[in-house]
Amino acid sequence: MYLRFKLKTPQDFGIQIISVGNLTVGGSGKTPLVTALAQKEKNPAIILRGYGRDSKGMIVVKDRDSILCDVKMSGDEAMIYAKKLPHATVIVSEDRKVAIRKAKELGCEIIFLDDAYSKHDIKKEDIIIDVATKNSFCLPSGPYRERLWHSKEARVLREDVDFVREVCVVDATQKMSLVTAIARPQRLDKYLPNNVIAKHYFEDHHTYTKAELEKILREDNATSLLVTFKDYVKIEAFGIPLSLLDLEVKVSSL
Repeated sequence: MYLRFKLKTPQDFGIQIISVGNLTVGGSGKTPLVTALAQKEKNPAIILRGYGRDSKGMIVVKDRDSILCDVKMSGDEAMIYAKKLPHATVIVSEDRKVAIRKAKELGCEIIFLDDAYSKHDIKKEDIIIDVATKNSFCLPSGPYRERLWHSKEARVLREDVDFVREVCVVDATQKMSLVTAIARPQRLDKYLPNNVIAKHYFEDHHTYTKAELEKILREDNATSLLVTFKDYVKIEAFGIPLSLLDLEVKVSSL
């Protein structure tokens, strides 16, 4: 990874590009942080790989006017941006450079890259979310994908220091079962209301079926399923009782 970093020459695309990511595997709150930063911009583009989508190549998930595909084509995280940022352009692409060119073609004025620290061949500003861990080794012995290289400029943000999460429950009911498919789901525990009667964790980016969710409702005797926005965008069309654990970020140091 160090050799990859040293051998890359950053390409200047003539537009402000900000990458938000983390050095470790698993969830860190990139999506709500990117959302918070992009909300402040007039004509932003959000570019991400679109992990877990049933499509390949570059797809414009949303232009400034409307959502152009469904969640199966976009992936869950891209659809979150599409719904949370009505003024933004959202593009998924394995090749970030192709997507950057498309965003410029569509008239975007600033670009946010979701999880692109390792794209050292793109000239950008890097924001790294610091995730506390006792294991400082890189894969496969530890959680780190690569290091914050000494000659690499990056802004490191810490939760509860540089940004805080604000959580509300939308459409709460008396007996809710938590159902979620996010990385490190235990991080939700401190935000859960007292009337959560059960917890069901699925693999990150899991594709739900209506039958498995109806089974949880029935067996738990729950009045609704409590889900994150990442889960909500995949199951809202099922027509089952849902409560939304909506997490947003307030940034204090940028």
